Amino acid sequence: MKRRLFLQSSSAVTALTALPLGAFAQADRRRELLIVANELGPNSLDIHTVGANRPSYGVSWVCYDRLLTFGAKRLPNGVMSYDFSKLEPELAESWQVASDGMSCTFKLRRNARFHDGTPVTARDVKWSLDRAVTVGGFPTFQLKAGSIEKPEQFVVIDDYTVRIDYLRKDKLLLPDLATPVPSIFNSELVKKHATEHDPWALDWTKNNVAGGGAYRLEAWRPGQEIVYVRNDNWTNGPLPKIRRIVQRDVPSAGTRRALLEKGDIDMSFEMPPKDFLEMAQAKGRVKVATVPIENALWYVGMNVKSAPFNNPQIRQAVAYALPYERIYEDAMYRRAEKMWGGPAHAPDASWPQPHPYVYDIPKARALMKAAGAENGFETTLSYDLGNATVSEPTCILIQESLALIGIKVQINKVPGANWRGALLKKDMPLILNRFGGWLNYPEYFFFWAYHGQDAVFNTMSYQNPAMDKLIDASRFETDHQRYVADVRGFIDIAWNDVPRVPLAQPALDVAMQKDVQGYRYWFHLQPDYRQIFKS
Repeated sequence: MKRRLFLQSSSAVTALTALPLGAFAQADRRRELLIVANELGPNSLDIHTVGANRPSYGVSWVCYDRLLTFGAKRLPNGVMSYDFSKLEPELAESWQVASDGMSCTFKLRRNARFHDGTPVTARDVKWSLDRAVTVGGFPTFQLKAGSIEKPEQFVVIDDYTVRIDYLRKDKLLLPDLATPVPSIFNSELVKKHATEHDPWALDWTKNNVAGGGAYRLEAWRPGQEIVYVRNDNWTNGPLPKIRRIVQRDVPSAGTRRALLEKGDIDMSFEMPPKDFLEMAQAKGRVKVATVPIENALWYVGMNVKSAPFNNPQIRQAVAYALPYERIYEDAMYRRAEKMWGGPAHAPDASWPQPHPYVYDIPKARALMKAAGAENGFETTLSYDLGNATVSEPTCILIQESLALIGIKVQINKVPGANWRGALLKKDMPLILNRFGGWLNYPEYFFFWAYHGQDAVFNTMSYQNPAMDKLIDASRFETDHQRYVADVRGFIDIAWNDVPRVPLAQPALDVAMQKDVQGYRYWFHLQPDYRQIFKS
């Protein structure tokens, strides 16, 4: 069977199980082809589109460039990771912050080209940043976290020089430019597909790539596969060693594990923690890389804008009724960090840190009685099917435990492709979700997850002006003692009002063949194929 026919196969499971690696040319198999199987793929090719899911971030990361990127470091367990403390050039070959600290000028690489051969210019950079701060939703809020807010901030000096004017001094501004959101688009190509009702051509970029990154899109069959081919003309970093990547959607975790252990695929994410634990312990042909996800939490969120979760005593009752240890043991298989049973008040400004709640059914019942809900109520607990390997057993354990305090829970399974859209409606009463902040600061996490001014991932619709004031102050505080006081203050409010109950800090597990080298952990949790090679 030729590779082309393999890529055109309509069934991920059938194609992968029927086709042994020996069917490929030996040199191609060893060095140039990477076959990846994940639970689900992207629902959009453009991170700026509404409801773009996490796999969509991976498309942005390898098919587009940004002005800046992060350096690398080796973690104590030997796994390579990005280095948040070190910014490096990508599309910009250099940058210079003004002496007054109120602007930064970027010099672009003169040999950078988009996939169609068009030169990348400062006009493309401005248009792309204008778009990101204008389209609304997640992209706009992401850049706002770094005080990148208005098109007027982006000034074209000449074809290869662009300046960003600061609204205020913000330590997050430059790191924010190295996240997937401020990707640089081929503006003239995209504008050809704009309409009066779609001025940024989001409908077109949802299904087409207009970038200049290290990989080009060769094929995308939603629900089946996405195929990348190396952009041999890429000059914004070391040319990747892997020429073609086939990333298949294989919903069954058992199938993905079998394919890995047979050697029919090279890499997989998103399997049950039990599988990762067993493969790591087996020390067979498959190796497992594990990294605690920075600034991230599994949590139970309660929508505080409507009854019954608008009552803080109800929310506290839920916090005391969650079976933390059982979830940690039976759903997460201890491949996470415990986030319960901490002190009554935040001891420092670290994040994440354990909250003070523990499993205590008598205390939960007492709080239900005090809230006037002694007879209980019915509600719906929703979760993302894309994270079902952990979410489903966790929801079942929560359902069983909340029944002990009179809360009758119906479980709602939301397809992974629809989860982000459902989440952003902020109308689900009770959710299980995993959220992580890209930039590794506690105030960044809270800006996204708790801030009352329409924070995108404030999925609880929580508003507390006192917390907002502390979050805003900490973002720009330069005095360390006052900064620590601000952070401890908003953490204490979160524990007292408890609109969301953290369960654990998740770990990112990646299983791969032993000849796969160069894997690097990134904050956006998507594979960066640019560094991977085969020994």
